Amino acid sequence: MITVIGSINLDLIAKVERLPAPGETVAGSRFDTAPGGKGANQALAAARAGVPVRMVGSVGKDAFAGQALALLREGGVDLTRVRESHASTGTALIMV
Repeated sequence: MITVIGSINLDLIAKVERLPAPGETVAGSRFDTAPGGKGANQALAAARAGVPVRMVGSVGKDAFAGQALALLREGGVDLTRVRESHASTGTALIMV
């Protein structure tokens, strides 16, 4: 079994015409969310390759936690070592 210790995030993805300059606001044309985090991505990739995987990490007790864990759960990753904390689930803002 592979054990992955790392981040479990919810990616906040904005489609923009161009990246903003410092201090500038650029309007987005679309917004999506997707599970992410480098640790979670590695765990899911290994599970999809057929290897048993255990994820060690933390999510918050908030609305983002379920979405952040959804693909790991669907992929059969062992989440018994994932803890809920009083901090927020990690997020990453991604501009495409």
